[in-house]
Amino acid sequence: MAVDRERRAKAETFPARWKVQWHRARVGVRRSAVDYFRGDGSDWIALVGLLLTVPVLASMTLANSVWFSPAALVLPIIAGGLLLRPASLLGLYAAAATALIVESVRLGPYTEGPSRVTPGVVLVVAACGFFGLLTAQFRSRVGVPWRRGGTMLFDLRERIRVQSKLPKLPLGWHREMALRPAGGQSFSGDFVVAARTNNGRTMEVVLTDVSGKGMDAASRALLLSGAFGGLLGSLPPHAFLPAANGYLLRQDWDEGFATSIHLVLDLDSGDYELYSAGHPPGLQLSAGSGRWEEKAAEGPLLGVYDGAQFDPVKGSLRPGDVLMIFTDGLVETSDRDIVEGIDRLTGEADRYVAGGFHGAAWHLIEAVAKDVNDDRALLLICREAAR
Repeated sequence: MAVDRERRAKAETFPARWKVQWHRARVGVRRSAVDYFRGDGSDWIALVGLLLTVPVLASMTLANSVWFSPAALVLPIIAGGLLLRPASLLGLYAAAATALIVESVRLGPYTEGPSRVTPGVVLVVAACGFFGLLTAQFRSRVGVPWRRGGTMLFDLRERIRVQSKLPKLPLGWHREMALRPAGGQSFSGDFVVAARTNNGRTMEVVLTDVSGKGMDAASRALLLSGAFGGLLGSLPPHAFLPAANGYLLRQDWDEGFATSIHLVLDLDSGDYELYSAGHPPGLQLSAGSGRWEEKAAEGPLLGVYDGAQFDPVKGSLRPGDVLMIFTDGLVETSDRDIVEGIDRLTGEADRYVAGGFHGAAWHLIEAVAKDVNDDRALLLICREAAR
Protein backbone atom coordinates (compact mmCIF):
# COMPACT_ATOMS: atom_id res chain seq x y z
CA MET A 1 0.00 0.00 0.00
CA ALA A 2 2.80 2.37 0.87
CA VAL A 3 4.41 1.66 -2.49
CA ASP A 4 1.14 2.44 -4.32
CA ARG A 5 0.72 5.71 -2.43
CA GLU A 6 4.27 6.67 -3.30
CA ARG A 7 3.67 5.95 -6.99
CA ARG A 8 0.45 8.00 -6.98
CA ALA A 9 2.24 10.86 -5.30
CA LYS A 10 4.96 10.84 -7.96
CA ALA A 11 2.33 10.69 -10.71
CA GLU A 12 0.52 13.72 -9.29
CA THR A 13 3.58 15.99 -9.29
CA PHE A 14 3.61 18.89 -11.74
CA PRO A 15 6.42 17.54 -13.98
CA ALA A 16 4.65 14.18 -14.28
CA ARG A 17 1.31 15.77 -15.14
CA TRP A 18 2.99 18.08 -17.63
CA LYS A 19 4.76 15.13 -19.23
CA VAL A 20 1.48 13.21 -19.60
CA GLN A 21 -0.33 16.22 -21.07
CA TRP A 22 2.53 16.86 -23.50
CA HIS A 23 2.46 13.24 -24.64
CA ARG A 24 -1.32 13.36 -25.20
CA ALA A 25 -1.07 16.60 -27.14
CA ARG A 26 1.73 15.24 -29.31
CA VAL A 27 -0.20 12.04 -30.06
CA GLY A 28 -3.35 14.04 -30.86
CA VAL A 29 -1.52 16.37 -33.25
CA ARG A 30 0.19 13.43 -34.93
CA ARG A 31 -3.10 11.60 -35.40
CA SER A 32 -4.77 14.72 -36.75
CA ALA A 33 -1.89 15.28 -39.17
CA VAL A 34 -2.03 11.69 -40.40
CA ASP A 35 -5.80 11.87 -40.87
CA TYR A 36 -5.48 15.19 -42.66
CA PHE A 37 -2.86 14.05 -45.13
CA ARG A 38 -4.91 10.93 -45.78
CA GLY A 39 -7.87 13.19 -46.53
CA ASP A 40 -9.93 11.90 -43.59
CA GLY A 41 -9.46 14.55 -40.94
CA SER A 42 -10.01 18.22 -40.22
CA ASP A 43 -7.92 20.90 -41.90
CA TRP A 44 -7.40 22.93 -38.72
CA ILE A 45 -3.66 22.30 -38.63
CA ALA A 46 -3.17 23.72 -42.12
CA LEU A 47 -5.54 26.61 -41.34
CA VAL A 48 -3.66 27.58 -38.18
CA GLY A 49 -0.32 27.37 -39.99
CA LEU A 50 -1.49 29.54 -42.87
CA LEU A 51 -3.18 32.05 -40.57
CA LEU A 52 0.14 32.47 -38.74
CA THR A 53 1.98 33.22 -42.00
CA VAL A 54 -0.34 36.18 -42.75
CA PRO A 55 0.83 38.46 -39.86
CA VAL A 56 4.42 37.31 -40.44
CA LEU A 57 4.29 38.40 -44.08
CA ALA A 58 2.53 41.63 -43.16
CA SER A 59 5.19 42.45 -40.52
CA MET A 60 7.99 41.79 -43.00
CA THR A 61 6.30 44.02 -45.58
CA LEU A 62 5.93 46.84 -43.07
CA ALA A 63 9.58 46.45 -42.03
CA ASN A 64 10.98 46.45 -45.58
CA SER A 65 8.42 46.88 -48.33
CA VAL A 66 11.09 46.89 -51.06
CA TRP A 67 12.17 43.31 -50.45
CA PHE A 68 8.82 42.04 -49.14
CA SER A 69 6.01 43.16 -51.43
CA PRO A 70 2.39 43.38 -50.25
CA ALA A 71 1.65 40.90 -53.06
CA ALA A 72 3.41 38.22 -50.96
CA LEU A 73 0.03 37.54 -49.35
CA VAL A 74 -0.86 35.48 -52.42
CA LEU A 75 1.45 32.73 -51.10
CA PRO A 76 -0.77 31.58 -48.19
CA ILE A 77 -3.83 32.14 -50.39
CA ILE A 78 -2.51 29.80 -53.09
CA ALA A 79 -1.50 27.24 -50.47
CA GLY A 80 -4.94 27.54 -48.89
CA GLY A 81 -6.63 26.81 -52.21
CA LEU A 82 -4.75 23.50 -52.28
CA LEU A 83 -5.00 22.58 -48.61
CA LEU A 84 -8.18 23.99 -47.11
CA ARG A 85 -11.87 23.36 -47.42
CA PRO A 86 -14.05 26.26 -48.72
CA ALA A 87 -15.33 27.29 -45.26
CA SER A 88 -11.81 27.44 -43.80
CA LEU A 89 -10.57 29.24 -46.90
CA LEU A 90 -12.95 32.13 -46.26
CA GLY A 91 -11.39 32.65 -42.83
CA LEU A 92 -7.94 32.80 -44.41
CA TYR A 93 -9.18 35.34 -46.96
CA ALA A 94 -10.56 37.53 -44.19
CA ALA A 95 -7.17 37.50 -42.46
CA ALA A 96 -5.39 38.37 -45.75
CA ALA A 97 -7.82 41.23 -46.43
CA THR A 98 -7.23 42.60 -42.93
CA ALA A 99 -3.47 42.43 -43.49
CA LEU A 100 -3.82 44.35 -46.77
CA ILE A 101 -5.83 47.08 -45.03
CA VAL A 102 -3.22 47.40 -42.27
CA GLU A 103 -0.39 47.55 -44.82
CA SER A 104 -2.23 50.18 -46.85
CA VAL A 105 -2.75 52.37 -43.78
CA ARG A 106 0.80 51.99 -42.43
CA LEU A 107 2.63 52.35 -45.75
CA GLY A 108 0.60 55.32 -46.91
CA PRO A 109 -1.08 56.12 -50.24
CA TYR A 110 0.34 54.30 -53.26
CA THR A 111 0.78 57.65 -55.05
CA GLU A 112 3.59 58.63 -52.71
CA GLY A 113 6.06 56.05 -53.93
CA PRO A 114 6.75 52.41 -54.90
CA SER A 115 6.21 49.33 -52.75
CA ARG A 116 2.79 50.43 -51.61
CA VAL A 117 -0.53 48.61 -51.68
CA THR A 118 -1.59 49.49 -55.22
CA PRO A 119 -4.86 48.61 -56.95
CA GLY A 120 -2.89 46.08 -58.98
CA VAL A 121 -1.76 44.28 -55.82
CA VAL A 122 -5.34 44.13 -54.59
CA LEU A 123 -6.51 42.71 -57.94
CA VAL A 124 -3.76 40.05 -57.95
CA VAL A 125 -4.56 38.93 -54.40
CA ALA A 126 -8.29 38.90 -55.15
CA ALA A 127 -7.80 36.92 -58.38
CA CYS A 128 -5.66 34.31 -56.61
CA GLY A 129 -8.30 34.05 -53.90
CA PHE A 130 -11.06 33.58 -56.47
CA PHE A 131 -9.28 30.75 -58.29
CA GLY A 132 -8.25 29.19 -54.99
CA LEU A 133 -11.89 29.13 -53.90
CA LEU A 134 -12.91 27.49 -57.19
CA THR A 135 -10.24 24.83 -56.69
CA ALA A 136 -11.35 24.17 -53.11
CA GLN A 137 -15.00 23.90 -54.13
CA PHE A 138 -14.12 21.46 -56.92
CA ARG A 139 -12.11 19.27 -54.53
CA SER A 140 -14.94 19.40 -52.00
CA ARG A 141 -17.48 18.35 -54.61
CA VAL A 142 -15.33 15.52 -55.95
CA GLY A 143 -14.39 14.39 -52.44
CA VAL A 144 -10.73 13.74 -53.29
CA PRO A 145 -8.13 15.83 -51.44
CA TRP A 146 -5.41 17.28 -53.62
CA ARG A 147 -2.83 15.34 -51.64
CA ARG A 148 -4.34 12.04 -52.78
CA GLY A 149 -5.61 13.08 -56.21
CA GLY A 150 -2.24 12.58 -57.89
CA THR A 151 -1.71 9.31 -56.01
CA MET A 152 -5.12 8.08 -57.14
CA LEU A 153 -4.38 8.88 -60.80
CA PHE A 154 -1.00 7.16 -60.52
CA ASP A 155 -2.67 4.11 -58.98
CA LEU A 156 -5.29 4.00 -61.74
CA ARG A 157 -2.60 4.21 -64.40
CA GLU A 158 -0.65 1.39 -62.78
CA ARG A 159 -3.78 -0.76 -62.58
CA ILE A 160 -4.37 -0.30 -66.32
CA ARG A 161 -0.73 -1.18 -66.97
CA VAL A 162 -0.91 -4.32 -64.83
CA GLN A 163 -4.19 -5.42 -66.42
CA SER A 164 -2.64 -4.91 -69.86
CA LYS A 165 0.35 -7.12 -69.09
CA LEU A 166 0.52 -10.11 -71.42
CA PRO A 167 1.10 -13.55 -69.91
CA LYS A 168 4.30 -15.43 -70.56
CA LEU A 169 4.22 -17.83 -73.47
CA PRO A 170 5.96 -21.19 -73.84
CA LEU A 171 9.20 -21.66 -75.73
CA GLY A 172 8.78 -20.98 -79.43
CA TRP A 173 6.36 -18.08 -79.00
CA HIS A 174 6.93 -14.33 -78.73
CA ARG A 175 4.44 -11.61 -77.84
CA GLU A 176 4.74 -7.89 -77.30
CA MET A 177 2.41 -4.96 -76.88
CA ALA A 178 2.89 -1.24 -77.47
CA LEU A 179 0.38 1.47 -76.56
CA ARG A 180 0.64 5.19 -77.23
CA PRO A 181 -2.09 7.48 -75.81
CA ALA A 182 -3.22 10.57 -77.71
CA GLY A 183 -1.34 13.78 -77.04
CA GLY A 184 1.40 12.12 -75.02
CA GLN A 185 -0.93 11.59 -72.05
CA SER A 186 -0.63 8.80 -69.50
CA PHE A 187 -4.17 7.49 -70.03
CA SER A 188 -5.65 5.90 -73.10
CA GLY A 189 -8.96 4.74 -74.46
CA ASP A 190 -7.21 1.65 -75.86
CA PHE A 191 -6.53 -1.28 -73.57
CA VAL A 192 -5.78 -4.98 -73.68
CA VAL A 193 -6.66 -7.82 -71.33
CA ALA A 194 -5.13 -11.26 -71.68
CA ALA A 195 -5.09 -14.61 -69.90
CA ARG A 196 -3.86 -18.18 -70.28
CA THR A 197 -6.90 -20.47 -70.19
CA ASN A 198 -7.64 -24.16 -70.71
CA ASN A 199 -4.89 -25.14 -68.22
CA GLY A 200 -2.45 -22.84 -69.95
CA ARG A 201 -2.83 -24.41 -73.40
CA THR A 202 -4.76 -21.43 -74.79
CA MET A 203 -4.02 -17.73 -74.75
CA GLU A 204 -6.92 -15.31 -75.01
CA VAL A 205 -6.27 -11.64 -75.78
CA VAL A 206 -8.85 -8.87 -76.10
CA LEU A 207 -7.81 -5.54 -77.61
CA THR A 208 -10.45 -2.81 -77.18
CA ASP A 209 -10.79 0.74 -78.43
CA VAL A 210 -13.25 2.82 -76.38
CA SER A 211 -14.99 5.73 -78.13
CA GLY A 212 -13.13 8.96 -77.53
CA LYS A 213 -9.42 9.35 -76.84
CA GLY A 214 -6.95 10.15 -74.12
CA MET A 215 -8.32 11.32 -70.77
CA ASP A 216 -11.86 11.61 -72.19
CA ALA A 217 -12.03 7.85 -72.68
CA ALA A 218 -9.67 6.76 -69.87
CA SER A 219 -12.30 6.43 -67.14
CA ARG A 220 -14.53 4.25 -69.33
CA ALA A 221 -11.50 2.25 -70.46
CA LEU A 222 -10.55 1.56 -66.83
CA LEU A 223 -14.08 0.39 -66.00
CA LEU A 224 -14.28 -1.82 -69.09
CA SER A 225 -10.80 -3.29 -68.62
CA GLY A 226 -11.79 -4.51 -65.16
CA ALA A 227 -15.08 -5.94 -66.41
CA PHE A 228 -13.52 -7.56 -69.48
CA GLY A 229 -10.71 -9.00 -67.39
CA GLY A 230 -13.31 -10.66 -65.17
CA LEU A 231 -15.21 -12.07 -68.14
CA LEU A 232 -12.13 -13.36 -69.97
CA GLY A 233 -11.60 -17.00 -69.14
CA SER A 234 -14.85 -17.20 -67.18
CA LEU A 235 -16.91 -17.71 -70.35
CA PRO A 236 -16.45 -19.82 -73.46
CA PRO A 237 -14.66 -17.81 -76.18
CA HIS A 238 -17.77 -17.51 -78.35
CA ALA A 239 -19.72 -15.99 -75.42
CA PHE A 240 -17.23 -13.27 -74.48
CA LEU A 241 -18.19 -10.54 -76.95
CA PRO A 242 -21.97 -11.03 -76.48
CA ALA A 243 -21.45 -10.69 -72.70
CA ALA A 244 -19.24 -7.60 -73.20
CA ASN A 245 -21.86 -6.11 -75.51
CA GLY A 246 -24.57 -6.64 -72.88
CA TYR A 247 -22.39 -5.04 -70.21
CA LEU A 248 -21.89 -1.90 -72.32
CA LEU A 249 -25.60 -1.65 -73.05
CA ARG A 250 -26.39 -1.78 -69.33
CA GLN A 251 -24.11 1.19 -68.66
CA ASP A 252 -26.34 3.44 -70.80
CA TRP A 253 -23.50 5.87 -71.57
CA ASP A 254 -24.13 8.78 -73.93
CA GLU A 255 -21.00 7.78 -75.85
CA GLY A 256 -20.83 4.16 -74.89
CA PHE A 257 -19.74 2.19 -77.93
CA ALA A 258 -16.41 0.44 -78.38
CA THR A 259 -14.64 -1.75 -80.89
CA SER A 260 -12.96 -4.93 -79.77
CA ILE A 261 -11.07 -7.89 -81.19
CA HIS A 262 -10.77 -11.20 -79.35
CA LEU A 263 -7.97 -13.65 -80.17
CA VAL A 264 -8.19 -17.27 -79.01
CA LEU A 265 -4.87 -19.00 -79.74
CA ASP A 266 -4.04 -22.67 -79.19
CA LEU A 267 -0.39 -22.63 -78.11
CA ASP A 268 0.12 -26.30 -78.97
CA SER A 269 -1.13 -26.35 -82.55
CA GLY A 270 -1.00 -22.66 -83.47
CA ASP A 271 -4.67 -22.68 -84.54
CA TYR A 272 -6.64 -19.58 -83.61
CA GLU A 273 -10.02 -17.93 -83.81
CA LEU A 274 -10.46 -14.20 -84.20
CA TYR A 275 -13.71 -12.55 -83.09
CA SER A 276 -14.33 -8.91 -83.99
CA ALA A 277 -16.76 -6.23 -82.83
CA GLY A 278 -16.42 -3.50 -85.45
CA HIS A 279 -12.63 -3.63 -85.12
CA PRO A 280 -9.99 -3.29 -87.88
CA PRO A 281 -8.93 -6.68 -89.25
CA GLY A 282 -5.95 -8.62 -88.00
CA LEU A 283 -2.94 -9.13 -90.26
CA GLN A 284 -1.08 -12.43 -90.61
CA LEU A 285 2.34 -12.79 -92.18
CA SER A 286 2.87 -16.17 -93.82
CA ALA A 287 6.51 -17.22 -93.55
CA GLY A 288 6.14 -19.40 -96.65
CA SER A 289 4.90 -16.71 -99.05
CA GLY A 290 6.18 -13.61 -97.25
CA ARG A 291 2.81 -11.91 -97.74
CA TRP A 292 0.41 -10.30 -95.31
CA GLU A 293 -3.17 -11.53 -95.26
CA GLU A 294 -6.11 -9.73 -93.68
CA LYS A 295 -8.13 -11.67 -91.12
CA ALA A 296 -11.49 -9.90 -90.94
CA ALA A 297 -14.21 -11.35 -88.72
CA GLU A 298 -17.87 -10.31 -88.74
CA GLY A 299 -19.46 -8.39 -85.88
CA PRO A 300 -21.02 -5.00 -85.00
CA LEU A 301 -19.75 -2.41 -82.53
CA LEU A 302 -20.09 -3.15 -78.83
CA GLY A 303 -22.83 -1.25 -77.04
CA VAL A 304 -24.98 -0.45 -80.09
CA TYR A 305 -27.81 -2.99 -79.99
CA ASP A 306 -28.77 -6.08 -78.05
CA GLY A 307 -28.60 -9.61 -79.44
CA ALA A 308 -25.57 -8.96 -81.66
CA GLN A 309 -23.87 -11.98 -83.24
CA PHE A 310 -20.12 -12.29 -83.63
CA ASP A 311 -18.82 -14.80 -86.17
CA PRO A 312 -15.14 -15.73 -85.98
CA VAL A 313 -12.52 -16.11 -88.65
CA LYS A 314 -10.12 -19.04 -88.23
CA GLY A 315 -6.48 -19.38 -89.02
CA SER A 316 -3.26 -21.06 -88.01
CA LEU A 317 0.18 -19.74 -87.10
CA ARG A 318 2.95 -21.95 -88.42
CA PRO A 319 6.62 -21.55 -87.45
CA GLY A 320 7.82 -18.16 -88.69
CA ASP A 321 4.31 -16.67 -88.98
CA VAL A 322 3.33 -13.37 -87.34
CA LEU A 323 -0.07 -12.04 -86.32
CA MET A 324 -0.69 -8.32 -85.80
CA ILE A 325 -3.80 -6.82 -84.24
CA PHE A 326 -4.16 -3.09 -83.68
CA THR A 327 -6.58 -0.21 -83.12
CA ASP A 328 -7.78 2.17 -85.82
CA GLY A 329 -5.65 5.06 -84.54
CA LEU A 330 -2.63 3.28 -86.01
CA VAL A 331 -3.93 2.98 -89.57
CA GLU A 332 -6.73 5.53 -90.01
CA THR A 333 -6.57 9.33 -89.88
CA SER A 334 -8.58 12.23 -91.28
CA ASP A 335 -6.35 12.41 -94.37
CA ARG A 336 -5.62 8.68 -94.75
CA ASP A 337 -8.14 5.86 -95.11
CA ILE A 338 -7.72 2.49 -93.47
CA VAL A 339 -6.61 0.70 -96.64
CA GLU A 340 -3.74 3.11 -97.16
CA GLY A 341 -2.86 2.89 -93.47
CA ILE A 342 -2.73 -0.91 -93.54
CA ASP A 343 -0.51 -0.81 -96.62
CA ARG A 344 1.87 1.54 -94.85
CA LEU A 345 1.89 -0.63 -91.73
CA THR A 346 2.67 -3.84 -93.62
CA GLY A 347 5.35 -2.04 -95.62
CA GLU A 348 7.10 -0.96 -92.43
CA ALA A 349 6.62 -4.41 -90.88
CA ASP A 350 8.38 -6.04 -93.85
CA ARG A 351 11.60 -4.44 -92.62
CA TYR A 352 11.55 -6.78 -89.59
CA VAL A 353 10.90 -10.04 -91.40
CA ALA A 354 14.56 -10.91 -91.84
CA GLY A 355 15.79 -9.91 -88.38
CA GLY A 356 12.74 -10.85 -86.31
CA PHE A 357 10.01 -8.83 -84.62
CA HIS A 358 11.50 -8.53 -81.15
CA GLY A 359 11.05 -4.90 -80.09
CA ALA A 360 9.19 -4.06 -83.30
CA ALA A 361 5.81 -3.02 -81.86
CA TRP A 362 6.93 0.32 -80.46
CA HIS A 363 9.03 1.13 -83.53
CA LEU A 364 6.14 0.36 -85.87
CA ILE A 365 3.91 2.84 -84.05
CA GLU A 366 6.70 5.42 -84.26
CA ALA A 367 7.16 4.82 -87.99
CA VAL A 368 3.48 4.67 -89.00
CA ALA A 369 1.59 6.97 -86.61
CA LYS A 370 4.06 8.97 -84.53
CA ASP A 371 2.26 12.31 -84.75
CA VAL A 372 -1.32 11.03 -84.89
CA ASN A 373 -3.58 12.67 -82.30
CA ASP A 374 -5.34 9.44 -81.38
CA ASP A 375 -4.78 6.44 -79.14
CA ARG A 376 -2.69 3.78 -80.85
CA ALA A 377 -2.13 0.17 -79.81
CA LEU A 378 -0.36 -2.71 -81.52
CA LEU A 379 -0.08 -6.35 -80.47
CA LEU A 380 2.35 -8.79 -82.09
CA ILE A 381 2.16 -12.57 -81.74
CA CYS A 382 5.03 -14.47 -83.36
CA ARG A 383 5.58 -18.19 -83.68
CA GLU A 384 9.30 -18.50 -83.94
CA ALA A 385 10.83 -20.70 -86.59
CA ALA A 386 12.75 -23.78 -85.51
CA ARG A 387 16.52 -23.39 -85.54
